[in-house]
Amino acid sequence: MRAAMLANKPVGRQAAALKYDILTALGTYALSLEKGTQRLVLRFMTLMTARYNWQRNELAVGQREIARMWSVDERTVKREMAKLRALGWLVVKRQGARGRVTEYGFDLECILEDTRGCWVAVGPDFDHRMRGSDTPEKNVVPLMSGTAAPAPDISDGSEWSLAKAVLHQEDPATYSAWIQALTRESRAGGRLILRAPSRFHGNYVTAHLQERLLAACHDIDADVDQLTILS
Repeated sequence: MRAAMLANKPVGRQAAALKYDILTALGTYALSLEKGTQRLVLRFMTLMTARYNWQRNELAVGQREIARMWSVDERTVKREMAKLRALGWLVVKRQGARGRVTEYGFDLECILEDTRGCWVAVGPDFDHRMRGSDTPEKNVVPLMSGTAAPAPDISDGSEWSLAKAVLHQEDPATYSAWIQALTRESRAGGRLILRAPSRFHGNYVTAHLQERLLAACHDIDADVDQLTILS
């Protein structure tokens, strides 16, 4: 079954976002594979970023130029291009003739179908977007694009309120999306415990922002040396 988002080709207003999503899917897929196949996918991604015409779905580049780009000989190019055709990612649109290179197209639906199993590794939000679901999943936290959260109330004088004020000043966008909703749960010695509004939110903060939050709290109160995010 083809991914729902593929009905939207990477052209028009959403083109840039779709291109990045396709490249993210390919990169994540490559990193799950053994080295030889990783190299093949990386070479394919290089063709995609350097020579692929997204609007016309066209790749028209000679083997010598590809060999130079990949730092290999032309025999390797022939072998690798054959592998890409066997995968179904590369499709011959017009065979090369005297003085004219072969023109290829990319089967983006096939590419994303093959990488589907790795989407969730990027994150539930990415997986949801790529599948093109109409109804947001409950654990996906919407980013408040274009909405600046007000500065936090620091009247209670707690280390977390003061740290939030610093984080808001440093990066209002990240604060609005991920930090504002975190609440102070408790404090046990040097351990500060915060609560996130959902498991996904808590997992994201733990994976991407925990050290930054701990540093801000430690700057406010040097005794804070541990930070736990509950959900």
